[in-house]
Amino acid sequence: MTTGTQSTPRYLDRGDLKVDPTLTAFLEEQALPGTGIDADAFWSGFSGLVAEFGPRIRSALAYRATMQEKLDAWHRDHRGAAQDPDAYRAFLTEIGYIEPEGLDFAIGTENTDPEIASVAGPQLVVPVTNARYVLNAANARWGSLYDALYGTDAMGDLPKGGGFDAARGKKVIAWSKAFLDDAVPLAQGSHGDATGYCVTKGQLQPTLADPAQFAGYQGSAEAPDSILFVNNGLHIVLDVNREHPVGQLDSAGISDLRLESAMSAIIDCEDSVAVVDGPDKAQAYGNWLGLMDGSLTASFPKGGKEVTRSLSDDLRFTGPDGSEMVLKGRALLLVRNVGHLMTTPAVLDADGQEVSEGLMDALITVLIAMHDLNGARRNSAAGSVYVVKPKMHGSAEVALTDAMFTAVENILGLPQYTVKIGIMDEERRTSVNLKECIRAARNRVAFINTGFLDRTGDEIHSGMEAGPFLRKAEMRSAAWLQHYEARNVEIGLACGLRGKAQIGKGMWAMPDLMADMLEAKIGHPKAGANCAWVPSPTAATLHATHYHKVNVAAVQDEIAKRPPQGTLDGLLTVPIRDGQNWSEADIVAEVENNCQGILGYVVRWVDQGVGCSKVPDIHDVGLMEDRATCRISSQALSNWLHHGIVTREQVDAALRKMAGVVDQQNAGDPAYLPMAPGFDGPAFQAAAALIFEGTRQPSGYTEPLLHKFRAVRKAL
Repeated sequence: MTTGTQSTPRYLDRGDLKVDPTLTAFLEEQALPGTGIDADAFWSGFSGLVAEFGPRIRSALAYRATMQEKLDAWHRDHRGAAQDPDAYRAFLTEIGYIEPEGLDFAIGTENTDPEIASVAGPQLVVPVTNARYVLNAANARWGSLYDALYGTDAMGDLPKGGGFDAARGKKVIAWSKAFLDDAVPLAQGSHGDATGYCVTKGQLQPTLADPAQFAGYQGSAEAPDSILFVNNGLHIVLDVNREHPVGQLDSAGISDLRLESAMSAIIDCEDSVAVVDGPDKAQAYGNWLGLMDGSLTASFPKGGKEVTRSLSDDLRFTGPDGSEMVLKGRALLLVRNVGHLMTTPAVLDADGQEVSEGLMDALITVLIAMHDLNGARRNSAAGSVYVVKPKMHGSAEVALTDAMFTAVENILGLPQYTVKIGIMDEERRTSVNLKECIRAARNRVAFINTGFLDRTGDEIHSGMEAGPFLRKAEMRSAAWLQHYEARNVEIGLACGLRGKAQIGKGMWAMPDLMADMLEAKIGHPKAGANCAWVPSPTAATLHATHYHKVNVAAVQDEIAKRPPQGTLDGLLTVPIRDGQNWSEADIVAEVENNCQGILGYVVRWVDQGVGCSKVPDIHDVGLMEDRATCRISSQALSNWLHHGIVTREQVDAALRKMAGVVDQQNAGDPAYLPMAPGFDGPAFQAAAALIFEGTRQPSGYTEPLLHKFRAVRKAL
């Protein structure tokens, strides 16, 4: 098959499949060599996987649509009446939305790494398509607290320009010494008063209140170059250099304080990338391969020079007993596949139909991870592959995912349950049936995680016919969200995730507001989450301080003993307007804010293929935007349109007005294509479609429309 006058075939025949040539070359020339998997056997296995699971995935999606039709009918019949929790719950049970709950159980997941099983800490999420960001995330296992404090507003203000500010440097040192006094206190006095550190007969001098927190050193015992502490399973490194400009400011000569920061990182093939065809997928998989075999590098200009970045080496210390100890230099890497919904033109099945993109991700990302399993195991010392599976609806879809990975393991010759899965608790039917969802993957689950944005997007779409939903700011204090967050932790603990799996919380979306993050995000470990998402390596280092202040294992023990605070009836409360009296100004502000956020994100997605970026909001505050943020904004406007809070003409006017704002915000980007005054490009059309067609999109997802318009842009 050819296109136009080109002689290059559009697809190559492999097994019963037709495969994009770029993807074929990547798999056969780069991914398969070194795995021990023969190409013919791989393609035969891939063909069989598609034949078996393609129909099962389509059936699951049809069931989703049927459930939504029943929800819509119920809410239309009961619109305007006060919600009767008993009647609503009875209805949901009758249609199978609420599943029968089985006996208590504990997961059987084995061979999880300490970063998953026992050490609480920050978790990064990064788009797989950006090699520089991917390397930054992998190397964010260690971060400078001094740099994080000095360069952000974490201490209350931003640094002034014009070179190193010694006064600010002293403020950073004082903040850090107070942190040390809290995390690894001395037996007597303060770290701020220490004039030096040394090691005598395996003991640190000056002595720690808990000598076991001294974990090692580098250099000589008499005058160490670095000192290693441990607290709550996390390590702290003091670097000593009295000749360094910062070390000269410190009585003990401490030139830097490094924290074990991003304990794990999700390499994302889903919500934060714009990947729509075979070449896009090959590029994404190529970066994942570079992480798994250790070869990934990225070069870029910095300070007038070209800098090349690669994966960090491990750190080596002398332990208190004189033995060598090695600490990982990189975050434990998980890979997020796409969900069950999307298909991809990268591969066609025997009938010429696009295959499930999630199914393709499952096979290829695990194949690539074999480079780690068969090599030095620089990523997973336990010999596991960690796949985050998003957007599953209910336990049957989780069971389908479990079966998919068993089939993948059989194709690749891996022991069953080598692949561990992360269950994203971000769809309403999964939240309602979380215990049964965990049961469906009881021997694989290594991760559950809440997420306000996608979860709210599905909340709106599920109750689209119930009435007008609250504004986004009001939604954060709505009853259902509090029950959702509490139930996730409580159910996870009741199902035995402690010591085997992560219980995570969602993203801090404002990477420039680190003082606010330090104040707010400590709530996640206090809620019993042993990981929470952060938007940057710097944020990971600052958030790591929370896990020194909060012993998450102890918090989880207390939560497990107390009566549950999250209830199913509370979770099922639909957050529609109930007496709120919005002024016209309130409505206009909400519409314009949502339109601006959608446009700011979509224009980069469609025109530039950027799936996640810091997008200035209507007040020019930089927010990390991905498809989840786009989903909630577009669904919120679709809901208000559907219930007559606003008119199509009002939304269209707001889109055009905000397009001008977004154009101005991006005026300094030479690659940017303005949306005004024509308002006829694929990006503007995509943003409008997300709103005006939002009620008809499956579960309110943004992917179908974004993929459609990105393909249009790439074809121009």
